[in-house]
Amino acid sequence: MRRLAWAGMAGTLMSAALVAAAPSAEAATQDGVCQSGEFCLYYNSYQQGSVSDFAGSISDYGSTYVFKGPGAGQGTRVKNEAASVWNRTFGSVRVYYNSGYSGANQAIAPGAKVNLNSTLKNQNASHKFEPTYMSIGLYSLYGGRITAGFDGYVNTPGKHEGIDIARGVGSPVRALVSGKVIYLARGYSGSSGLSTIAIYNATYNKTIIYLHSAPLTSLYKGQTISKGQQIATEDWRGVSSSSSAHTHVEMRLGYEERAAKSVDDYTLENPDPTSFWNAVGYVER
Repeated sequence: MRRLAWAGMAGTLMSAALVAAAPSAEAATQDGVCQSGEFCLYYNSYQQGSVSDFAGSISDYGSTYVFKGPGAGQGTRVKNEAASVWNRTFGSVRVYYNSGYSGANQAIAPGAKVNLNSTLKNQNASHKFEPTYMSIGLYSLYGGRITAGFDGYVNTPGKHEGIDIARGVGSPVRALVSGKVIYLARGYSGSSGLSTIAIYNATYNKTIIYLHSAPLTSLYKGQTISKGQQIATEDWRGVSSSSSAHTHVEMRLGYEERAAKSVDDYTLENPDPTSFWNAVGYVER
């Protein structure tokens, strides 16, 4: 009854909240705006009422997470109170009846706006991002591939501390994790024109470095970027030929403006990033 009574007012408030939302830092900050790259829970059916937005899996809503957006239910804890969802990520997300990703569940397809089924409506305690290929996350398109993985100084001459992903010159390059641009070097095509985009995420205390791509002309240092937002187009800036165009993606611990040295270097600076990429919903493919 409470939901029916507030439905009209909630629709009006939520319509205003979802119009042209500006990008924000990692959705774990709970800013109450459903943005690209996020999974969003709504207090009412049909994506109405207050919203709670997430950029990763949550094993137990507990008492920590509340509905933040304007409208019916604002300030109410999320656990066992969500009625509908909007999956704005590029992969499937599964909602569970119990904490710890257990019990009855419902898979939400990428881009889907749905009401939770009768079992899960107002009876939900966790959600899990199902793995998305890094190449699809980077381009939001099929056809990309990993051309060089994190080597850990085992096999690759010159010591490779990131992951190279390629699709072709001009392909859109998107942020795999949200954060703030802390360093930007535009470079130019050719082996001497290295470009760099460094995006720091305070929630994870990690910096994601993107090399060789052509930064968008609108991109600037200090800009806040959302997960899935386009930041560049694939190019060969710092690469010897256009046929070898790719985007080097590197996870660095803490606040780092530049990629680790990788040519004639014998000091491993970055840990194996596999567990991090898995935790934020990606598999290396």
